[in-house]
Amino acid sequence: MPAGEVDPAGLDRLLAADPVAHAFVAAHVDAHRAGTGSRVPPVVGTAGPDGGLAGACWVGTNVVPVALDEEGLDLVADHLRRGGSRHASVFGPADLVLGLWSRLERSWPRPFDVRPVQPLLAIDHDPVPAPHPGVRVATAADVPAVLPASAAMFEEEVGYSPYSGGDRSYRDRVAALVESGSCLVLTDGRGRVVFKADLGSVARGVAQVQGVWIDPAHRGRGLAVPCMAAAVRLARRRTPVVSLYVNDYNAPALATYRRVGFERVGTFATVLL
Repeated sequence: MPAGEVDPAGLDRLLAADPVAHAFVAAHVDAHRAGTGSRVPPVVGTAGPDGGLAGACWVGTNVVPVALDEEGLDLVADHLRRGGSRHASVFGPADLVLGLWSRLERSWPRPFDVRPVQPLLAIDHDPVPAPHPGVRVATAADVPAVLPASAAMFEEEVGYSPYSGGDRSYRDRVAALVESGSCLVLTDGRGRVVFKADLGSVARGVAQVQGVWIDPAHRGRGLAVPCMAAAVRLARRRTPVVSLYVNDYNAPALATYRRVGFERVGTFATVLL
């Protein structure tokens, strides 16, 4: 079932099976559907015995499987091999990501990193800890301060600069995030960003938080819990459920999220290419 021929109702059914795990794909599908002209989501589908949609995988800059059985993993892997390794990452439900990667690793270049266990967390109520009163939605005036904070977070997380491919596209992405009201910040008296968190994907009742960062100079001062509590409260003005995923070895972050009230609802994995 080639990209562009995926039944919309069937895709919605697959996405609805786990709105938290599929928030990224749902947000991108909705954005494509809202576009003009003949824009169709770059989704590869697999058919079941009855001919209906049985599995799907988002294939854009990132590869994000939605629901694939063993045969579906084989079919999507074949599709990806034909297209070449032009993607930035493969991420999503761990069993699907690792199953797909096991079929691709011999034909694609060596990955930058493989993170096989990333707890997927969610919260559907306001946090008990008191929120930091200074955390707010960033405005256009904050963009010059948000850019270095976002770049520092990116480099700390993945190990290389987001400007390595040129700075214009990254600057535009950060500005667009701020413009959409999806960047939450705490700034100091000089306007510098002390804490930030982004609502990377917002769709169908779920907001997926990413890009959480505290300025290293302010770490260890008890900001993490109240700032995240504030971020969750702000995010829940848009959706009832807030989610995120985190590397299993990041013990401080996991402890913070537990204190805020997040609970584990699944496991993600990421292959950085």
